Amino acid sequence: MENNPWLKHFFPLLLTFFFFSPFPLLQPSLALQSDDTYVRQPPRQIVDTPHRRSKSDPQQVHISLVGKDYMRITWITDDKNVESKVEYGKVSGKYDATAVGEHTSYHYFFYSSGKIHHVKIGPLEAATTYYYRCGGHGPEFSFKTPPPNFPIEFVVVGDLGQTEWTASTLTHVDSKDYDVFLLPGDLSYADSHQLLWDSFGRLVEPYASRRPWMVTEGNHEVETFPIIYPHGFKAYNARWLMPYEESGSTSNLYYSFDVSGCHIIMLGSYTDFDQDSAQYKWLESDLGKVDRTKTPWVMVLLHAPWYNTNLAHKGEGESMRKSMEDLLYKARVDVVFAGHVHAYERFTRIYDNKADPCGPVYITIGDGGNREGLALMFENPSSELSLYREPSFGHGRLRIVDGTRAHWSWHRNNDSDAYVADEIWLENLTKSKSCWLNTQDNDGSKVNKDEL
Repeated sequence: MENNPWLKHFFPLLLTFFFFSPFPLLQPSLALQSDDTYVRQPPRQIVDTPHRRSKSDPQQVHISLVGKDYMRITWITDDKNVESKVEYGKVSGKYDATAVGEHTSYHYFFYSSGKIHHVKIGPLEAATTYYYRCGGHGPEFSFKTPPPNFPIEFVVVGDLGQTEWTASTLTHVDSKDYDVFLLPGDLSYADSHQLLWDSFGRLVEPYASRRPWMVTEGNHEVETFPIIYPHGFKAYNARWLMPYEESGSTSNLYYSFDVSGCHIIMLGSYTDFDQDSAQYKWLESDLGKVDRTKTPWVMVLLHAPWYNTNLAHKGEGESMRKSMEDLLYKARVDVVFAGHVHAYERFTRIYDNKADPCGPVYITIGDGGNREGLALMFENPSSELSLYREPSFGHGRLRIVDGTRAHWSWHRNNDSDAYVADEIWLENLTKSKSCWLNTQDNDGSKVNKDEL
């Protein structure tokens, strides 16, 4: 494709016309959004990250947690003959283990992806640095596995994109160590421009190859097109394979995983979620299996927020909230992170639109660095449920100290510095006996969980 001037230059312009023209029917991804009546702050320019390695060398390398003590290594090569294998070990340049995996590729109109490799390695030791090489070619990479127990630190960033703001956010994230990166949707903002998926993968590789990135889809990952691609998520599912099978899910759009005393659930805002859906039944089953003595912290990530006082995307998560909120409340989920709204907002503990000490803390963190700019307009006066809100780019950090306490902080991008603009200590709900004495099972019977 790189040697064909028509495909390289004219075809992207043609796609731009189709997907970003003023005709709604030709905007499959953007049609999921409501009409924007708010004014966005001008974003910074898109960062183009070119491919500078050979066709056999790995590019777009990223890693993800997959099952207990395992890691999945994902990368892409232009050379379709490169083997899907990873050599790894605990000493740089010395690889005493090798794993072989699988590969895939996909077509989207005239675009053909490279060979997308997925290799599962392990079992691995906790809190240990491993060095690895992909496909027998190219540079050596390294990562550190999460700790076996508390404390553990998560970075949470939504609506990341690939702009100069994105680069600023990732630089701030990298200025302090962490264990796992969580992204509640809207990764590349490719919006059917498949070359932007490649550019995004290269942009985040220095970070995503060193710490596990766990993601769920947003509206910009849908990429449907009438008749030709009616189901969507073709690029997302091929490139960002998550451990859905290991969690009993039948879809890469929703899954869960355990890490260092935490059970984390990634939900799909853009697939069916009503009470008859596969996602709902999976979530009900998944929450029923959680052992809070082993994983006292339970977190949920999704894209479209259930609670939101910003004028942007107002009410878009309401139908999902009505369908699934009871499940989260009865399971005493500790915190719910969302993206979609390009601003930061932290709520109190909520259930059914009311303050409730047994409900989750809701946090919107859709301010990673998207190309559309910030959502500047909030409701006025503010809701008493909303405790802090600000339309600025930034990232969040959740440091879980032990089974009882966690520290949440939101870091605003101030060009060369990341300023802590909001922070709070969270108490784990398993320590609140009053919250567990009155929980109800699905049949309405009381469930006594006083032992927690």
